[in-house]
Amino acid sequence: MTDFPVNTVETAPERSKPALKQLRATFGMIPNILGSMSTSPVLINSLVGLFQNVHGGSFTEDQIQILLLTNAVTNECSWAVAFHTALALKEGLDPADVQAIRERRLPKDKKLAALSALAKTLIQERGRLEDQDIEPFIAAGFGKDLVLEVIAVVAASTITNYTGSVTRTPLEEPFQSHAWQP
Repeated sequence: MTDFPVNTVETAPERSKPALKQLRATFGMIPNILGSMSTSPVLINSLVGLFQNVHGGSFTEDQIQILLLTNAVTNECSWAVAFHTALALKEGLDPADVQAIRERRLPKDKKLAALSALAKTLIQERGRLEDQDIEPFIAAGFGKDLVLEVIAVVAASTITNYTGSVTRTPLEEPFQSHAWQP
């Protein structure tokens, strides 16, 4: 089995250190997955730029968490499902909606359901969306520009989800209560 390190600011490659410092300031800690990701300065620095754009975009933070949790479940990344479950609940999302996504169902909130469905379909169909995939999203009140912004969120979460799957990142104690298996 290939072991990947979970770096700290002190042990990470020099070109990864600024990104880890920035992410530590954002989260108040360095999540294990980011420590693992920092083994590659190219990967961690790519994530930071995308992360800033996603969290500074048009979606609210609760909508971003719906997308990130949906993506984690769809990509079957156990670490990311637990992490984004915790963040979604912290954002005040309805626990029933969070649980629905963890069980591969849609949230009961119609707008969040349209958001989750689009992200899931985008991943499952590898970006090959049909009009019938996009129309419910538009009908829920989202603009066509946000269809494209969902792609950016999916890209950011794919970096994290794939890293978690490849490195088998250990889940931190604070997220253990949200552990998930595909």
